[in-house]
Amino acid sequence: MTDQSDAPPQEPIIGATVHHTPLDRVGVVMGHVGPCYQLRPLGGGREWDASPDTIWPISPKEVLHARLAVVNARSRKPLR
Repeated sequence: MTDQSDAPPQEPIIGATVHHTPLDRVGVVMGHVGPCYQLRPLGGGREWDASPDTIWPISPKEVLHARLAVVNARSRKPLR
């Protein structure tokens, strides 16, 4: 059995959900230009740039948790 913690992270694909460590945010990979990836918040909104060495893929369980947090936050907003 090999220890995968020493393995280099795989390059994320467009549509992958990742964690951006410096901002402690979860985002969806929207593209890749030059050395940076463009990420968009799960609930939509403005994209931001992230260096490839600061983003990490997250597990399906973590994706579900993050998406549920977005839905719960929306449910707390008053209707217009």
